[in-house]
Amino acid sequence: MSPARPCKGLRAAVAASVGLSEGPAGSVRSGRLLRPPSPARAVPGARLLRLPGSGAVRAASPERAGWTEALRAAVAELRAGAVVAVPTDTLYGLACSASCSAALGAVYRLKGRSEAKPLAVCLGRVADVYRYCHVRVPEGLLKDLLPGPVTLVMERSEGLNKDLNPFTPLVGIRIPNHAFMQDLAQMFGGPLALTSANLSSQASSLNVEEFQDLWPQLSLVIDGGPIGDGQSPECRLGSTVVDLSVPGKFGIIRPGCALESTTAVLQQKYGLLPSHGSCT
Repeated sequence: MSPARPCKGLRAAVAASVGLSEGPAGSVRSGRLLRPPSPARAVPGARLLRLPGSGAVRAASPERAGWTEALRAAVAELRAGAVVAVPTDTLYGLACSASCSAALGAVYRLKGRSEAKPLAVCLGRVADVYRYCHVRVPEGLLKDLLPGPVTLVMERSEGLNKDLNPFTPLVGIRIPNHAFMQDLAQMFGGPLALTSANLSSQASSLNVEEFQDLWPQLSLVIDGGPIGDGQSPECRLGSTVVDLSVPGKFGIIRPGCALESTTAVLQQKYGLLPSHGSCT
């Protein structure tokens, strides 16, 4: 994976934004019919692109051209230091280059998020985890849980921007089980900072209309359609966050949407013990 180009500063619309927020992750693939991407209604400050189908499954011809268009547009904005709204396997998120300190600051301001709360890092492949983390669990464990609706917290390596979560030696890694996000991370060629697309303290978003108030402060909104069942509270729980920084043990930081399946893998298959205070 080639390193991401240095960010060239935020676009005016993003630099002028105030406040950002985090959000959970957790979704079910949509069964919507494939449709060609098209710009939706005009939105001040943001360009809106619809993915063919749900975005969770890679588009095939003839819809592939629209898929590629959305990927290229998102990569261009991210490399320019902008903040982009994206669908994931759990919730809609806000993504920016983890190597661009100005973009990281914009995310916090946009969400109104406390700078004491960390941002997760989104990668495209399990092999990339070793570049940005000191991994102390079997590779099979990573492959059993990733891609998936989990965030794995491990000791960070020197490969990450020091301005990303400077208050902690740990970092949460996400590889969403979502084709567009995996393609985006791989095409971008570097770590993406990822958080939920909502103002802090507000409900997470399962469709682009639910965070419409943020659109003017974004450069691009990728519409992958509805995520999961909007009537089910479980769909808004976000990813299950697991601390794997202590060898032989695991801690559940956030139960999220995949708690039972995740703990089963950790305990039954790999024999890890819950750490003291873990909410299992």
